[in-house]
Amino acid sequence: MALLIEDDCINCDMCEPECPNQAINMGAEIYQINPEQCTECIGHYDEPQCIAACPIDCIIPDPNHKETVDQLAEKFVQLTS
Repeated sequence: MALLIEDDCINCDMCEPECPNQAINMGAEIYQINPEQCTECIGHYDEPQCIAACPIDCIIPDPNHKETVDQLAEKFVQLTS
């Protein structure tokens, strides 16, 4: 499933450069994750790099974009081919 940045984001700029899919961008008020580009770092790393970098733990699984590991891996292939 794609990830979601919650409203308590402090715009610290830590997550955006860590995303290998460039799925994180500044929204109207806080950073946001494009679910079409988010693979939870499947294919790149063992864990989501944005979560590892976030100092306030405001990145969670997006309940509106549930995907299996296989679906995320397929998305990785599509994004990198």
